[in-house]
Amino acid sequence: MCTGGWSWSAWSPPISLGSWRRGQSSRPGWSNWEWTDYYYEYTECDSVGSRWRVAIPRILGTCSALPTPTRGTDCSFSCAAGEFLEMSAQQCTTCAAGSYSLGSGVRFDQWDTIPAGFTSLATYMDPGPSGEESQACNSSSWTPQGVYLESSRDECTVSLVYAVHLEQQGSVSFSYQYPDNNIFFEFYVQNEQCQEMAQTDDQKWIKLTTNGEWDTHTVNLKSGTNILYWRTTGILVGGKMVKPVLLRNIQIEGVAYTSECFPCRPGWFSSSPGSSSCQPCPRNTSSHKGAASCTPCPDTQYSHEGWSQCKERPPCSEKDYFQIHTACDSEGKTQVMYRWVEPRICEENVTGAVALPPTGEREACPPCNPGYYNTDDSTCFPCPPGTHSDGTSVCEECPAGTEPVLGYEYKWWNVLPSNMKTSCFNVGNSKCDDMNGWEVAGDHIRSGAGGSDNDYLILNLHVPGFKLPTSLAGMTGTEFGRITFVFETICSADCELYFMMVKSTTVVESWEGSKERQSYTHIMTRNASVSYTWAFQRTNQAQDVRRYISDVVILYSVSVTNVQDGVASACRACALLSQSSQRPGSCIPCPAGFYIDRDTNRCQECPPNTYLSGHHTYGEDACLPCGPGSKSNKEHSRCYSDCSFSQTEHNRTLTFDLSSLSPVASLTIGPSFTSKGTKYLHVFNVSLCGHQGKMAAVCTDNVTDIANKDMGSDSTQFVNSVDSFICQSTIIPADGRGFRMALASQSISLADTFLGEMATGSCQRGRSAVMTIRCNPEKTDRGKLTVPSACPAGTCDGCTFHFLWESGSACPRCTQDDYHQIEGACKGGVQETLSVWNEPKLCIKGISLTAKSSAPCEAIALWLKVGVGGGAFLAVLLVSLTCYFWKKNKRLEYKYSRLVMSANKECELPVADSCALAEGEEPEDDVVYSHKPSLLGKLRAIANKREGDSSESVQLKSSQSERWVWG
Repeated sequence: MCTGGWSWSAWSPPISLGSWRRGQSSRPGWSNWEWTDYYYEYTECDSVGSRWRVAIPRILGTCSALPTPTRGTDCSFSCAAGEFLEMSAQQCTTCAAGSYSLGSGVRFDQWDTIPAGFTSLATYMDPGPSGEESQACNSSSWTPQGVYLESSRDECTVSLVYAVHLEQQGSVSFSYQYPDNNIFFEFYVQNEQCQEMAQTDDQKWIKLTTNGEWDTHTVNLKSGTNILYWRTTGILVGGKMVKPVLLRNIQIEGVAYTSECFPCRPGWFSSSPGSSSCQPCPRNTSSHKGAASCTPCPDTQYSHEGWSQCKERPPCSEKDYFQIHTACDSEGKTQVMYRWVEPRICEENVTGAVALPPTGEREACPPCNPGYYNTDDSTCFPCPPGTHSDGTSVCEECPAGTEPVLGYEYKWWNVLPSNMKTSCFNVGNSKCDDMNGWEVAGDHIRSGAGGSDNDYLILNLHVPGFKLPTSLAGMTGTEFGRITFVFETICSADCELYFMMVKSTTVVESWEGSKERQSYTHIMTRNASVSYTWAFQRTNQAQDVRRYISDVVILYSVSVTNVQDGVASACRACALLSQSSQRPGSCIPCPAGFYIDRDTNRCQECPPNTYLSGHHTYGEDACLPCGPGSKSNKEHSRCYSDCSFSQTEHNRTLTFDLSSLSPVASLTIGPSFTSKGTKYLHVFNVSLCGHQGKMAAVCTDNVTDIANKDMGSDSTQFVNSVDSFICQSTIIPADGRGFRMALASQSISLADTFLGEMATGSCQRGRSAVMTIRCNPEKTDRGKLTVPSACPAGTCDGCTFHFLWESGSACPRCTQDDYHQIEGACKGGVQETLSVWNEPKLCIKGISLTAKSSAPCEAIALWLKVGVGGGAFLAVLLVSLTCYFWKKNKRLEYKYSRLVMSANKECELPVADSCALAEGEEPEDDVVYSHKPSLLGKLRAIANKREGDSSESVQLKSSQSERWVWG
């Protein structure tokens, strides 16, 4: 049993359709043989490579006296191309006209249906517990499209499987289109035990192709049973529909022999016997299956190349013609003309047909493009080297101290420039090969009509190379030139415009649907010959009916800078040699990091922490300041962070050291799942600082696990890589789709220019990334890299990416302001002082805490002694006064008692009027001093009392003002 629950048995091509004897054939174009009641087959090959030919009745029991078995041909025997093995004579026989043979091989080039022996197997590598994901792929398959086979466009894994038994070593080859790296395409071979044959990566993983171009892939096969797999898996992570893989012309060699010739498919023919292939019928002809020639269509019908039947010509409509501008005549005039789309399939002499519109009025030709001049016959020619022109005037030499600005600048489109060409290409046939894909239209160039809506309309611009101006020759930057073009698309269907560089399998940029007029710039970082290509497709759906002829792309202008052997539209100032040199006034290149002074035309070095813009060195304003927290390299070619910076805040300077964050960090987000459950991860690589400004973060589109990337491995494994400060890759884990290794794709750059701390951008200016570094002393020096919880993919708008890096290295260096001192108690005449960090501690490294210190001290301080003594004195004084007044009070009570007792010896109280209060009378003091003693007097009285004076005068007051005096 093989993977997926399928079993396979060895297969070999048909041995014989029967034995033949000479006679009148009932099948035209075939050899003169007719059927008998039996047919021949070969037995299996024995150990020595021999076999027997045996006769087998067509209906068991219906005949007797079968021919005796005869020794057959050697197992490795094969016929030449254009021949087949005739079994009755066991000899090679030439194929008749209308058929073909590969000799020892088979070919599949007709895809109206999937041929017998092929199986389209759709699987999902992550089936759920109830198999719901697997059922979602039941409708996914390889789809026949007549002349090619188209893969599925969804996330399902779809395999095209074919089993073949080879008697000798052979090979398999096929033509394919693989334009989209968002679909994974692999080809591999298994044996009859379902063991995968050893293959190199470039044999297993198919290389990308440019849109509309076919490539051929060939793999050697071993003798025996070979099970061939063509497998595709779409990755719809971004929600964008992938472009399918296309297959055609599958050819297998090594089957040792074929016992029949294959008839040419309808619409194709072979005119001579012994053909190894068939040819398509030309336009306006058709053929049936096995035809030796093609039949012309009637005048009222038409056909395209390779059609099996003719169709009626429809009435001509507005979709059958297009507009062009004629070249300038000798009077400098041009006019609009209309032409039929070729090949013309419509009929204009029938009811309802439209005629070609009349030719437009003659009008003045547009001027020549910059760098060209106009001759007397209204033809534009390039200016000679060392001269320049704006296109409206004659060419002039550049003045002293300047040099021509070489390049291409096309903004007038009366004729197609000599270094540009246009073509039309259709995936399935060549019905638009002779058409112009683009048409000039005065102030713009636009896509042409094409033969069908899914044609690729191609415009190509060839640039022989780049050469920096003399003033820029000393720069060390990576920009050699740039191409800028202004375009607009007007579409009602799923049109798409591709901008590509030929010799590269990756589309530089693409735009879907209608787009307003806009500009696009691409910078060249390599000095090499290159061809830029614009390819426009109205729809990617295969169809012969033209519905979207009004969908167009308009290219208004194209400019390329620093072109080798280009033309000049202006002159630019250059640095001059000094007057003392042998060639005063000659242009010289400025050293790296120098600009041209406007006043002296001499080279001056840029100020510190500035960098030179890549295409401008004139004036000090060409030196652009670096962002905050960044510095320029020695050549002033870029700005970068050296992992250290300082910041003043609240009159305090904070110093940061981020050197621990310099190595490239990786962040894996996920897993996430697509609508059909495909598991994928986002991997971000971050190069925060250091590396002398080199973009050290690398993201690679490859077919190996990026975690196990071997730098010494074959570079052909890697399809595309991105170097940046921050980049992102989409990873399909090995366990997520059944692949034997993890796959990386959709690598993009998120930051390739260091702007400084807290730098942001906008979608119109490309993607931007904001890296927030947070101090957390509890983290390690490397810390932890995360994304916001509200945007788990790192971005909420697909444009601005946010990252948070918590690290101990993000804390400032410790200073004296980050700790305080605590003094201990005085013990034994010694006092200790301890330093502690302020809480919370938000610094690292820097200065260290001072060591514990001690100093002599007194147990009781002087001020404390004075305080305690004063307090003790006041306490004693207060107690003494309290006791004195208490004792005096007791004495008064005693004397008063004696007075009362002496006044009433009979125990009678004094009369009422001397002690009681009359009605309404206010109470008065019973004891009144005759005079108020001062504090000094009271003290003196106390002293006298101590000397033995016991007499005291007390005044008693009554209602009769009588006084009693006691001695």
